[in-house]
Amino acid sequence: QAQLVESGGGSVQAGGSLRLSCSASGITFSSYTMGWFRQAPGKAREIVGGISTSSGTTYYTDSVKGRFTISRDNVKKTVYLQMNSTKPEDTAVYYCAARLGTYINRDDYNYWGQGTQVTVSS
Repeated sequence: QAQLVESGGGSVQAGGSLRLSCSASGITFSSYTMGWFRQAPGKAREIVGGISTSSGTTYYTDSVKGRFTISRDNVKKTVYLQMNSTKPEDTAVYYCAARLGTYINRDDYNYWGQGTQVTVSS
């Protein structure tokens, strides 16, 4: 069955960098739009950004534009979230998700990972 597994979370000081990875199995990875979401304590889940099947299109929420970069490797069946210039408000559980469809900024993703904690200290 489909499985998404995130890795790379941890603690970092503000201004530092982290790289999250999400490895997929059980799906035709290259056919899926991939998204990254996050949920901070007491807050609703929000989309961080995403990438189209061929990497031709990316989307980022305003708060991470210019700081975060999403990429994918369809051969390795992995999507990445490079987080630079991190801020304490980036602290959250980060989830990757796969969507069988064109649009990135949707909440009807088909498969979800278990999440990985990112903590940014000031």
